[in-house]
Amino acid sequence: MRLAFVLFKYFPYGGLQRDCLKIVQECLQRKHSVDIYCMEWRGQRPEGVDVQIIEVKAFSNYKRYELFSQRLAQIFKRDPYDGVVGFNRLAGLDVYFGADPCFAYKCESRAFWYRYLPRSRSFLNTESQVYGKSSSTHLMLLSDNEIPHIQRIYGTQDSRFHLLPPGVADDRFVSKESEVVRKQFRDELGVSDRQKLLILIGSGFRIKGVDRAIDAVSRLPKNERENSLLMIVGQDKSALFERYAKKVGVAEQVKFMGGRQDVANFLFAADILIHPAYKEAAGMVLLEALAAQLPVLTTDTCGYSFHIERSGGGRVHQSPFDADRFSRELGQMLTSDPETWKAGARNYVTENDIRGLASSAADVIEQVLQ
Repeated sequence: MRLAFVLFKYFPYGGLQRDCLKIVQECLQRKHSVDIYCMEWRGQRPEGVDVQIIEVKAFSNYKRYELFSQRLAQIFKRDPYDGVVGFNRLAGLDVYFGADPCFAYKCESRAFWYRYLPRSRSFLNTESQVYGKSSSTHLMLLSDNEIPHIQRIYGTQDSRFHLLPPGVADDRFVSKESEVVRKQFRDELGVSDRQKLLILIGSGFRIKGVDRAIDAVSRLPKNERENSLLMIVGQDKSALFERYAKKVGVAEQVKFMGGRQDVANFLFAADILIHPAYKEAAGMVLLEALAAQLPVLTTDTCGYSFHIERSGGGRVHQSPFDADRFSRELGQMLTSDPETWKAGARNYVTENDIRGLASSAADVIEQVLQ
């Protein structure tokens, strides 16, 4: 088949973007051809794929998205594909990979006027073209948490939903070399044996809860606080959060590491993954931490938090979020025996499929389009 994959922006450190490339590679291995259409591309381009950059200009992002969608419709009318697979919500998709929470559901928790803003109206219109009962778009989701909200609002048919397993890369799993990597990388980072290394991994610092993580460290008892080091690994603007760390007195304990290619080394070197996201449809890094046998502290607003709860590989902070309670939970994990969490993670990844995302997604694409 000849497939078009579409997304707004590609950059190397985004979870959605990495999932997109995994599925592209799987489709290529199955002898399908793939072209990618986007507005921006940063980083190396994949071999065997034609990447088309559609440049559109507007004063706001939502207007750019609208223009991008219109341009795509014109392109696909002139040159039809066997199928169009979208990684952002766009009109005219055959298959949508859903990594974003339902926007209409989000509007319900905002002031009544929020849904009438031009940006909101644009997003709601596009979402209805993907989820609506009259749409034929099939929906690949990473978690079933969003399905009740989508169906209540849009009446989406059960037959259009396809749940995918996680897609953890092989290099995230513990191996015989992991302990050596841990020691060498901690030395490289300047982390001593007595220090507890906390990591937060993800681009999009606001939604990932970087402020909550910094705040949690600041609320730890003095001894634990001084012996903890929080490293933020991801690509985003850090100035606001650096000022916040200084304001709450933990500037020395917080380091921003930028986007990195060696994320696996951080997973093996750290003592706890802290992931207090405000809202996240999935959260692949939670499964990556389980694969690395790294204890996790996360929030129940992450779609994949149920994996942490079921595995016993960490703790899940229950809503509503409470800063004091979250910091206490962090302190308890810092002073507990990590082997308990590691044993839970080890058993869970042995008994459950956490690698099969790309293969399952390609199965769905073939099933829908052939």
